Amino acid sequence: MSNRRQFNAALLSAAALPLAACVNATPDRRTTMRIDCHAHVFTRDLPMPDRRRAPAGYDARPEDYLQQLDANGMTHGVLVQPSFLGTDNSYLVATLRRYPDRLRGIAVVEPTITAQELQALQEAGVVGIRLNLVGLPTPDLASGAWRALLAELKARQWQVEVHQEARELPSVIDPLMQSGVSVVVDHFGRPDAERGIDDPGFRYLLGLGATRRVWVKLSGAYRNGSKGRGEATALAAMPLLRSAYGLDRLIWGSDWPHTLFEKTADYMSQRRLLDTWLPDSVDQQIVLGQTPARLYRFA
Repeated sequence: MSNRRQFNAALLSAAALPLAACVNATPDRRTTMRIDCHAHVFTRDLPMPDRRRAPAGYDARPEDYLQQLDANGMTHGVLVQPSFLGTDNSYLVATLRRYPDRLRGIAVVEPTITAQELQALQEAGVVGIRLNLVGLPTPDLASGAWRALLAELKARQWQVEVHQEARELPSVIDPLMQSGVSVVVDHFGRPDAERGIDDPGFRYLLGLGATRRVWVKLSGAYRNGSKGRGEATALAAMPLLRSAYGLDRLIWGSDWPHTLFEKTADYMSQRRLLDTWLPDSVDQQIVLGQTPARLYRFA
């Protein structure tokens, strides 16, 4: 009789194990994340040494941005230092320190920045630097200062984010690839408005997918051609980018507050574009959650 009781107790215990495991299991946080990988914050009274792209007459405060995230079902965001603020990342850093659980940052720096200064940025939540080169000459990335900085970034596993017109991408990305850093390309690679996906620079970008060291942002389509041309290029580019890169190298960004395009773009419309580009919810979760969570060190 005692043996039978022990046998029945063992059966009940074994049957309970899967239920206990389910109760105690912690879900992968990346499956619940929705990450906007490209936005900017600033106030109109900040010093703006580069006024070529500087907006006028309004603030884009962190609180305003978080409201946009919440209103559009997004959980986290990546703030990119605006080009018009130059290399003074203090407003970005202060914002990251206020919201360490929700935000990460991409800074703009001089190649002579010290390791101590990089460490301070990293501790605030910065995970990479940006080269915004549209309308500017490509820096000499083979110079001693740049080689030293890129080596430091590689050691820290930071990314280098590139904003440049497609035709100029090889002169920027080739030396970055040689340095060994990871590269993130903004706004579909900025293909020419007339050539679209036939732009040789965009074709060059497609060829980088096999390296597995390049990510492409599905963002700012309106910057790639007026009167719907940019959006049409984005739609045509999606299957090509997916084939060349896979969803684990594609990320989405709102480009909020859509500087220089404030009158024609808004957060909701940009988020809805992703529903057109990737209608499958599983695909969207990879692009919005799993991929950027790893890339930007949210999880």
